[in-house]
Amino acid sequence: MSLTLSAGPLSGHPPETVNYRIEGPAHKLLMHEFPRRVRATFGGQTVVDTTRAMLLHETGLPPRLYAPIEDIRAGLIQPTDHHTYCPFKGTASYWTVTAGDQVAENAIWTYPEPNAEAAWLKGYAGFYWDAMDEWYDEDERVAGDGQGHLRDPYHRVDVRRSSRPVRVLLGDTVLAETRRPLLLSETGLPNRFYIPAEDVRQDLLEPSDTHAHCPYKGTASYWSVSADGRKLTDAVWSYPQAEGDSAAISGYLSFLHDDLTVEVGQPAA
Repeated sequence: MSLTLSAGPLSGHPPETVNYRIEGPAHKLLMHEFPRRVRATFGGQTVVDTTRAMLLHETGLPPRLYAPIEDIRAGLIQPTDHHTYCPFKGTASYWTVTAGDQVAENAIWTYPEPNAEAAWLKGYAGFYWDAMDEWYDEDERVAGDGQGHLRDPYHRVDVRRSSRPVRVLLGDTVLAETRRPLLLSETGLPNRFYIPAEDVRQDLLEPSDTHAHCPYKGTASYWSVSADGRKLTDAVWSYPQAEGDSAAISGYLSFLHDDLTVEVGQPAA
């Protein structure tokens, strides 16, 4: 994400604070090797198993996995009449995946004759991530239930202890107040403060059925807020078991809603 979104060098609006200019189209492409083995299964069958995967970065888009066509199980795919056109890559042809009684229509695409400026796409195929049942990075399953993707090597998450006072309000009602938040910085996204559960008004929170998966932080649970005569749906989230570099935020809560006010003060001298 750091390359193609926010202020990244391949984003639509790179910063002015550089001493260079990237010559080329407004929509830029960058393809590079993914360093580990990648597998996908569907209907109990392995559809792709490769140590030669590539990540394609495009301006304004998350990176997309491409695999050599030779590493896809030919007996599980059938060409279809479906085609799409991309002005930057060319005309894509599609394959449907069939395994047993399961069918994933137009789940895989390739550019048989890519545009000259993207000629390196020839021989590779892209996947709709949520069309497959399971994905593996080496032998670790990539979680997500359709929301996941491989971790971008240019994306990072940093968590730091902070002594800045943080207060969250809905109108005049204080929902949370702490002097011991954690500050999470994530590539391409605004900083988020995470607050210890003990410093949050739990009596104002109502558990939600919503869950969301982040490849860098894990699976989040959500709560709605009921206070000041209003209910804000899914305005609070937490990662019960945060992963990797985000592990420190496990059990902490964060808030985001247009009707909420988050006040951040200065640390004590």
